[in-house]
Amino acid sequence: MDDVMDLQRRKFIDYMTSLYREGYLDDQFTQLQKLEDESSPNFVKEIVTLFFQDSDKLIENLAKALQHHVVDFNQVSNHAHQLKGSSSSVGANKIKNICAMFRGYCEEKNHDACLACLQTLQHEYNVLKNKFEHLFKLEHDIVSIGGTIPTMD
Repeated sequence: MDDVMDLQRRKFIDYMTSLYREGYLDDQFTQLQKLEDESSPNFVKEIVTLFFQDSDKLIENLAKALQHHVVDFNQVSNHAHQLKGSSSSVGANKIKNICAMFRGYCEEKNHDACLACLQTLQHEYNVLKNKFEHLFKLEHDIVSIGGTIPTMD
């Protein structure tokens, strides 16, 4: 049983390391993990779930705002700013950086660049969602065999 536990913990650590190395997550995510304890064992999963619920709406609002005949770039920028803030709060580094680029294109009133950035954002957002699903499955696998989630320091 210890070999299975060690293997699962190693898979988790390797996967977490890749998320940081590839720029999907930053230190803010580590800070979130440190807030999880026995009294709130699903804290990170709950926060990330809320992030995705809110972000789905923000990305939808971004897409709608860019479809208007006359684009209100201030409105688009505000949506990108909100998404940047929530991404930053969960440590979603790539999404945060794309939102910063998005805001720059809004300042330039560059509609084509905003549309291209929206496509990149939607793609990276879906990739991140899949990566979090895999991460939470790895956590579940460890806990289901009686283990504890390794911390990343």
